[in-house]
Amino acid sequence: MDYNNEELFRVEGMTDEELFSHVDHNDLESEKITAPRYSYWKSVFRVFFSKKINWFVLGVLVLLILFTYIYPLTVSYDRFENLSNAAAKHLSPSKAIKLFGLNIHNILGRGAAGQSTFDAIWFGSRISISLSLVCAAINMTIGILLGAVWGFSKKFDMIMMEVYNIVGNVPYILLISVLVLIFHPTFWTMVFALTVTGWIAIAYFIRTQVIIIRDRDYNLASRCLGTPITRIATKNILPFMTSVIVTYAAMEIPSYISYEVFLSYIGMGLSDMSLGKLIYEAESAMVTPGWGFEFWSPVVIASIITVTLYVSGQNLGDASDPRTHM
Repeated sequence: MDYNNEELFRVEGMTDEELFSHVDHNDLESEKITAPRYSYWKSVFRVFFSKKINWFVLGVLVLLILFTYIYPLTVSYDRFENLSNAAAKHLSPSKAIKLFGLNIHNILGRGAAGQSTFDAIWFGSRISISLSLVCAAINMTIGILLGAVWGFSKKFDMIMMEVYNIVGNVPYILLISVLVLIFHPTFWTMVFALTVTGWIAIAYFIRTQVIIIRDRDYNLASRCLGTPITRIATKNILPFMTSVIVTYAAMEIPSYISYEVFLSYIGMGLSDMSLGKLIYEAESAMVTPGWGFEFWSPVVIASIITVTLYVSGQNLGDASDPRTHM
């Protein structure tokens, strides 16, 4: 095959003088490697948003957050506003719209006190989601930091293993129930009950992951050079475990909503009107014809919130794995 030299060496936008000009040798320049700049978090979000399902899940999550934290600020909700109006109690959506008019407050009907079920759900969701986020932040922070040190220090490992063997074998839900009974069930006492030992399982999980990677060559080299254990844990190991931590957090956040709903459903939850409290008070409406919306509405919303938080967190955890950044 014949090649035309002019076409073979032609580069768009460059003259012959530029193509064949003399280049001086520079030892420093020759050591430089030309490669595209890599941003870890930019790659994480690129992988995350490359899947259409994540756009949908994130859209649902944003919508839930707006209704949970923004919507209650725009309305004045009084649970006992229609308490003296017998005609306003236990209304299905169609009857509520017929009595009070077609608006967003009546699309899920009216409850036992004549309150808007739609408004009650989002005021309750704010309490439940805030509780789960606070508990997850506390437990994950303590668990990750202690777990990282736990995996390195043999003396600390001996102490923590005894603590874990004792506390870890006590049923978590039983411990929470006892603490809630001892203290008055308010928001912060519930946070205390869910976090006083909730970090131990997380710390043990992190400790196991640290043990797996602590003896790799670069960590052994760091230790030989005198690098402190805390610095090795925070700089060499924890960043490597980002995807694992995100995935674990994705399971933790919805679980606290489930605990709150369960405790409230059995009558041991918050005194505030959370999602669990709504479900607990509407239990009798579940089997009463025409009252089902009072029970199933908060159940469905609680389920959507937990599933959305879990799926979005799991997908973000998958995207956080550098092996998916090819």
